[in-house]
Amino acid sequence: MSTPTAVKPQDLAGTWAIDPAHSSLTFSAKHMMISTVSGHFGTFEGSFTIGEDFLTSTATAEIDASSIHSGSPDRDGHLKSPDFLDVENHPKLTFKSTSLEVLSDTEANLTGDLTVVGITKPITLKVVFEGTTPDLFTESTRVAFTATGKFDREDFGLTWNKALESGGVLVSKTVKLSIEVAAVKQ
Repeated sequence: MSTPTAVKPQDLAGTWAIDPAHSSLTFSAKHMMISTVSGHFGTFEGSFTIGEDFLTSTATAEIDASSIHSGSPDRDGHLKSPDFLDVENHPKLTFKSTSLEVLSDTEANLTGDLTVVGITKPITLKVVFEGTTPDLFTESTRVAFTATGKFDREDFGLTWNKALESGGVLVSKTVKLSIEVAAVKQ
């Protein structure tokens, strides 16, 4: 495997398809102000194009809202309901990049438009380049990135909550994202 710093931008230039079988999209939020509940989306697709000038790079993703899984069927049903993702009326979540800020040879801030329940707001993800390797099953190359970010769910109209007797609320406003992407060059 190549080390991240051994790869030049022109080596990565081109279009890459996300490999969902080797990628993950997880989220977490505070529950009852003291514990963290996490989950993931099982069905998503996306691609990105890396320009020879990294600043011209773009990324898009589409997530099947009904593929949300938090480890509790009752909670998943509630997350799919109109109180949260309203999957019947809004079956997809989308992301489309708008800008890239290169921080170092291996890190960047990727800003884009996140659409949840029909509301679009900007989000910035911290992206870390993990490296490249030849694909074992094709004549292509694989690349990997991790990305992290967070957003205020109330910005998307996701305001359902319950007040706690001890103070605070049942579900935090902040949702954290953690994304692991493996992609194959097209």
